[in-house]
Amino acid sequence: MSASKGVLLLAVLLLIAAIGGRGETVPCKVKDAEQGKVCVCTADYCDYLENPTLTDDTEFALISSSKQGLRFATSHGHFGTEDTYTVQDYTVEPVPEAKNKTIFSRLLDQALDSAFTLESRESTITRFVTLKVNRSKTYQTMTGFGGSYTGAVSYLVDNFKQPELADHLYKSFYAEEGLGFNLMRISIGGCDFDLGAWAYAEEEDNTMLDGMDELDERDVMRVGHIKRLVEVSGIKNLRIKGAAWSAPPWMKTNNRWTGFGRLKKQYYQTWADYHLKWVKLMEDNGLPIWAISTGNEPLNGIFFMYFVKFMSMGWTPQTQAIWLNDHLGPTIRNSEFKDIILFGNDDQRYSFPHWFKMMNYTRPNSVDYLDGLSLHWYWDEIFGSSLIDETTDYAPDKLLIVSESCIGDKPWQRSAPVLGSWERAEKYTRAFLENIKHGFHAWIDWNIILDEEGGPNYVDNTVDAPVIANTTTNEEFYKQPMFYAMGHFSKLVPEGSIRVDAVPSNVNLDCVAFLRPDKKIAAVLFNSGRADTNITVVDSERGQFTVNVPAKSIHTLLYS
Repeated sequence: MSASKGVLLLAVLLLIAAIGGRGETVPCKVKDAEQGKVCVCTADYCDYLENPTLTDDTEFALISSSKQGLRFATSHGHFGTEDTYTVQDYTVEPVPEAKNKTIFSRLLDQALDSAFTLESRESTITRFVTLKVNRSKTYQTMTGFGGSYTGAVSYLVDNFKQPELADHLYKSFYAEEGLGFNLMRISIGGCDFDLGAWAYAEEEDNTMLDGMDELDERDVMRVGHIKRLVEVSGIKNLRIKGAAWSAPPWMKTNNRWTGFGRLKKQYYQTWADYHLKWVKLMEDNGLPIWAISTGNEPLNGIFFMYFVKFMSMGWTPQTQAIWLNDHLGPTIRNSEFKDIILFGNDDQRYSFPHWFKMMNYTRPNSVDYLDGLSLHWYWDEIFGSSLIDETTDYAPDKLLIVSESCIGDKPWQRSAPVLGSWERAEKYTRAFLENIKHGFHAWIDWNIILDEEGGPNYVDNTVDAPVIANTTTNEEFYKQPMFYAMGHFSKLVPEGSIRVDAVPSNVNLDCVAFLRPDKKIAAVLFNSGRADTNITVVDSERGQFTVNVPAKSIHTLLYS
């Protein structure tokens, strides 16, 4: 063995020893997939990244992911030097794994594979950009990031052969060494990602809502899973948002789960009581609810019933204003759960701001019952961000949240997972950047895990997800590039972080920056171009440094 390789091997062994001591930083086990690379997790192996620490006020840390294979790779440098720090990009060629390997030997193989791989850049061209960060100019305070725990997630987790695999799923999203999520969305009753339509109090004319003091068997499983998630992830303040897809059919004008159907007026108060009982049911079973919305995608039961085959219930802004102002609002505000957050709309961008204007026209000041406005991102690329600006002008000081997002919902998109797709990760990154820069405080993604087909659910409404289960073996899952794209925003941007001014000098970089509660700056840097980029970061208080990042890459920068 050459001297240089001997030194490198020693460094690798020291790295492994350090990893074993902390038990938190573990590299991605890379696998080539259909459209790129995924990270493989099994019951005894899953990648994690301990949040970087800074040794002094001049040091910065950079977490990097790239199309070519970087997944949360961490490097360090210092302000005030003339050197340009270069993020090394590479491609890891996975080696067939021998059976009965120990965790140590697998980790050694992984580290050696990475260590001896030559640098491989898409382009030899370098572009230049200056990023000015002004921490004295501030915007919104962030509430957080999260995913959704649907019936499909419950089903897949329940079929894992080893409980440790589920623990890795939970920690990957909600632990500090994972993505650091703090938000979660669950359905009140069933949703489209269940194995069948369902609700509480389904019995005809059950106006007293008998039986809602006990969990439905489907919620017994889900609540148990979520409580385990809290336990193993160590999350201290999980904020759960609930939304109902449909009332029981007997409350609706069409007596069906879907189609053109609205809530019968004689059940307006019953439906408000239903929400209050559900909140209490969750509280009694150890899952305090942070927020509820006025219903999922209300226009599905009015205009889109020919396309939507899953549970839905129609509202117009006029009818929803009456229900909120005369029933739901007073019911919640006069209860023991009076401080729960109420979100309005939970539908697409094209309904903003007209929805809220019409609500107030029908019941003056009815929107005052709402603490926040909830948006689904699916048509953002068609309907411009000016609709959001108009909404915030009309209803300022409301909490803005994207409460559902996934890819594969459009007729022109593949309605299934595309394993390893960097393009889908970039789509997520652009959406996060745009919405945050237009004042959004939070983002909740859709299913945290789906199967290889993009389900399961009872209407074959298949889409992609950040994590995909291998249901052939039920012994592993794959972290998609989308998983890491979301993590570049959530991991180092805790609740309470304040967005600050971050202006690039040209289009070679898109970015957003935050002042964290610990007074550190976290900035997300996105190089979507096909050339390397030299980024000169100029902070209004700290000084400057230059870092060279590869083409097609996403980074999270942290410094004091």
